[in-house]
Amino acid sequence: MTARLNGAQPYALGLFRIVIGLLFACHGAVALFGVLGGVDGKGGTAATGAWPNWYAAVIELVGGILVLLGLGTRAAAFIASGAMAYAYFKVHQPQGLWPIENSGEGAALYCWSMFLLIFTGSGAFGVDRLLAKRTSAQGRQSTDHTPVAA
Repeated sequence: MTARLNGAQPYALGLFRIVIGLLFACHGAVALFGVLGGVDGKGGTAATGAWPNWYAAVIELVGGILVLLGLGTRAAAFIASGAMAYAYFKVHQPQGLWPIENSGEGAALYCWSMFLLIFTGSGAFGVDRLLAKRTSAQGRQSTDHTPVAA
Protein backbone atom coordinates (compact mmCIF):
# COMPACT_ATOMS: atom_id res chain seq x y z
CA MET A 1 0.00 0.00 0.00
CA THR A 2 2.80 2.44 0.89
CA ALA A 3 4.60 1.81 -2.39
CA ARG A 4 1.41 2.50 -4.30
CA LEU A 5 0.82 5.76 -2.44
CA ASN A 6 4.46 6.78 -2.95
CA GLY A 7 4.05 6.16 -6.68
CA ALA A 8 1.06 8.50 -6.76
CA GLN A 9 2.87 11.24 -4.83
CA PRO A 10 3.86 13.39 -7.86
CA TYR A 11 0.25 13.35 -9.08
CA ALA A 12 -1.14 14.27 -5.65
CA LEU A 13 1.39 17.11 -5.40
CA GLY A 14 0.47 18.27 -8.89
CA LEU A 15 -3.22 18.37 -8.03
CA PHE A 16 -2.47 20.11 -4.72
CA ARG A 17 -0.41 22.73 -6.57
CA ILE A 18 -3.15 23.32 -9.15
CA VAL A 19 -5.86 23.82 -6.52
CA ILE A 20 -3.72 26.06 -4.29
CA GLY A 21 -2.59 28.12 -7.28
CA LEU A 22 -6.14 28.56 -8.57
CA LEU A 23 -7.51 29.61 -5.20
CA PHE A 24 -4.58 31.96 -4.60
CA ALA A 25 -5.00 33.57 -8.04
CA CYS A 26 -8.71 34.05 -7.33
CA HIS A 27 -7.81 36.14 -4.26
CA GLY A 28 -5.69 38.39 -6.42
CA ALA A 29 -8.38 38.69 -9.10
CA VAL A 30 -10.94 39.68 -6.47
CA ALA A 31 -8.79 42.56 -5.24
CA LEU A 32 -7.47 43.71 -8.63
CA PHE A 33 -10.53 43.31 -10.86
CA GLY A 34 -13.47 43.22 -8.45
CA VAL A 35 -14.64 39.83 -9.73
CA LEU A 36 -16.44 37.32 -7.51
CA GLY A 37 -17.88 40.13 -5.42
CA GLY A 38 -14.72 42.20 -5.07
CA VAL A 39 -13.05 43.19 -1.83
CA ASP A 40 -16.19 44.76 -0.41
CA GLY A 41 -18.74 42.28 -1.73
CA LYS A 42 -19.98 44.89 -4.22
CA GLY A 43 -17.30 44.62 -6.90
CA GLY A 44 -14.81 46.95 -5.21
CA THR A 45 -11.09 46.72 -5.92
CA ALA A 46 -7.91 47.57 -4.06
CA ALA A 47 -6.70 51.08 -4.84
CA THR A 48 -3.89 50.97 -7.40
CA GLY A 49 -0.52 51.17 -5.68
CA ALA A 50 -2.02 51.07 -2.16
CA TRP A 51 0.34 49.43 0.32
CA PRO A 52 0.06 46.54 1.08
CA ASN A 53 -3.30 45.52 -0.43
CA TRP A 54 -2.63 46.22 -4.09
CA TYR A 55 0.87 44.70 -4.00
CA ALA A 56 -0.42 41.62 -2.20
CA ALA A 57 -3.12 41.25 -4.86
CA VAL A 58 -0.52 41.39 -7.65
CA ILE A 59 1.58 38.74 -5.87
CA GLU A 60 -1.54 36.62 -5.36
CA LEU A 61 -2.65 36.84 -8.99
CA VAL A 62 0.73 36.41 -10.67
CA GLY A 63 2.08 33.95 -8.10
CA GLY A 64 -1.15 31.97 -8.15
CA ILE A 65 -1.10 31.68 -11.94
CA LEU A 66 2.55 30.61 -11.94
CA VAL A 67 1.92 28.02 -9.23
CA LEU A 68 -1.23 26.84 -11.03
CA LEU A 69 0.75 26.30 -14.23
CA GLY A 70 3.73 24.84 -12.42
CA LEU A 71 6.01 27.44 -14.02
CA GLY A 72 8.79 28.66 -11.76
CA THR A 73 6.90 26.97 -8.95
CA ARG A 74 9.57 27.15 -6.28
CA ALA A 75 10.38 30.84 -6.82
CA ALA A 76 6.71 31.84 -7.09
CA ALA A 77 5.85 29.82 -3.98
CA PHE A 78 8.75 31.43 -2.09
CA ILE A 79 7.49 34.94 -2.82
CA ALA A 80 3.86 33.98 -2.16
CA SER A 81 4.74 32.30 1.13
CA GLY A 82 6.63 35.38 2.26
CA ALA A 83 3.74 37.65 1.27
CA MET A 84 1.32 35.54 3.30
CA ALA A 85 3.67 35.49 6.30
CA TYR A 86 3.80 39.28 6.09
CA ALA A 87 0.01 39.43 5.81
CA TYR A 88 -0.40 37.21 8.84
CA PHE A 89 2.05 38.99 11.13
CA LYS A 90 1.30 42.58 10.08
CA VAL A 91 -2.46 42.41 9.47
CA HIS A 92 -3.90 39.49 11.42
CA GLN A 93 -1.61 38.72 14.36
CA PRO A 94 -1.97 42.15 16.03
CA GLN A 95 -5.70 41.40 16.40
CA GLY A 96 -5.08 38.23 18.40
CA LEU A 97 -2.56 35.45 18.92
CA TRP A 98 -4.36 32.53 17.27
CA PRO A 99 -5.45 32.46 13.61
CA ILE A 100 -8.96 31.43 14.63
CA GLU A 101 -9.38 34.59 16.71
CA ASN A 102 -7.71 37.03 14.28
CA SER A 103 -9.25 35.71 11.00
CA GLY A 104 -5.80 34.78 9.74
CA GLU A 105 -6.51 31.14 8.86
CA GLY A 106 -6.36 31.83 5.13
CA ALA A 107 -3.05 33.67 5.32
CA ALA A 108 -1.55 30.97 7.55
CA LEU A 109 -2.75 28.12 5.33
CA TYR A 110 -1.55 29.78 2.12
CA CYS A 111 1.79 30.61 3.76
CA TRP A 112 2.40 27.00 4.77
CA SER A 113 0.98 25.54 1.55
CA MET A 114 3.29 27.68 -0.54
CA PHE A 115 6.17 26.90 1.83
CA LEU A 116 5.59 23.19 1.17
CA LEU A 117 5.71 23.78 -2.60
CA ILE A 118 9.12 25.44 -2.24
CA PHE A 119 10.52 22.08 -1.14
CA THR A 120 8.40 19.68 -3.18
CA GLY A 121 8.42 21.49 -6.50
CA SER A 122 5.62 21.33 -9.02
CA GLY A 123 4.88 17.61 -8.96
CA ALA A 124 3.12 16.17 -12.00
CA PHE A 125 1.26 18.20 -14.61
CA GLY A 126 3.57 21.21 -14.30
CA VAL A 127 5.33 23.21 -17.00
CA ASP A 128 8.53 22.95 -14.89
CA ARG A 129 8.51 19.19 -15.38
CA LEU A 130 7.96 19.49 -19.15
CA LEU A 131 10.83 21.96 -19.45
CA ALA A 132 13.11 19.70 -17.40
CA LYS A 133 12.28 16.72 -19.65
CA ARG A 134 12.92 18.78 -22.78
CA THR A 135 16.24 20.07 -21.43
CA SER A 136 17.41 16.60 -20.42
CA ALA A 137 16.33 15.15 -23.79
CA GLN A 138 18.33 17.84 -25.63
CA GLY A 139 21.31 17.15 -23.39
CA ARG A 140 21.14 13.44 -24.20
CA GLN A 141 20.88 14.14 -27.94
CA SER A 142 23.98 16.31 -27.95
CA THR A 143 26.01 13.70 -26.07
CA ASP A 144 24.75 10.84 -28.27
CA HIS A 145 26.16 12.46 -31.43
CA THR A 146 29.60 13.28 -30.10
CA PRO A 147 32.29 11.76 -32.29
CA VAL A 148 34.68 9.38 -30.65
CA ALA A 149 38.32 10.36 -30.88
CA ALA A 150 40.70 7.63 -31.99
